[in-house]
Amino acid sequence: MTARPYVLLSAAMSVDGYLDDASPDRLALSNAADFDRVDQVRADSDAILIGANTMRLDNPRLLVNSDERRAQRIADGKPEYPLKVTVTATGNLSADLKFWHFGGEKLVITVDSAVEKVRATLGDLADVVGVGPELDWGLVLDELGRRGVGRLMVEGGGTIHTQLMAQNLADEIHLAIAPLLVGQPEAARFLGAADYPGGSTARMKVLEVRAIDDVVFIRYAPKDRS
Repeated sequence: MTARPYVLLSAAMSVDGYLDDASPDRLALSNAADFDRVDQVRADSDAILIGANTMRLDNPRLLVNSDERRAQRIADGKPEYPLKVTVTATGNLSADLKFWHFGGEKLVITVDSAVEKVRATLGDLADVVGVGPELDWGLVLDELGRRGVGRLMVEGGGTIHTQLMAQNLADEIHLAIAPLLVGQPEAARFLGAADYPGGSTARMKVLEVRAIDDVVFIRYAPKDRS
């Protein structure tokens, strides 16, 4: 059986747990030094995954920005950029989004009923694969494992983070906590309500805590609970 990738969830959030505010403009939570840390994590990953809704809202390029890091990937026998992956249950994607037009290879994982719709929309911009009648995260990870993805970086959104945490599929969490308070219930949160493994008393292992200028960076091992 093909091994599933090591799954790393990465997010920047406010002190009160929000990924953004409710304004039409993206809230800047991180800082330049932390963005550079994220760039290194991307460079160390075989694939980077975001949900289709995050792609539509933020329209990210999702690149390794450092010339030196991309050169090191090539020297290590890897593609210049990690594989970029999105998941969608509806197949509602636009070919105009930046995600498709920058970086290296792209992959869309969707339900079987939406495969032809996505292929018709994107043409040769991305490989498209169905994993069954529903988006099953175990099957998503199996598919990535078959494609040689050993380390998967997940950059959101909150629904995907919540699902992977609730299904105990996240191996590591990277949180950058910004010194901001959002306080808007309609804004997106890092995690939502779910039946998390171990319940509310299960304490995760802390792997690292450090300050990056005005941001606090924390690494957790969510499967190591006591």
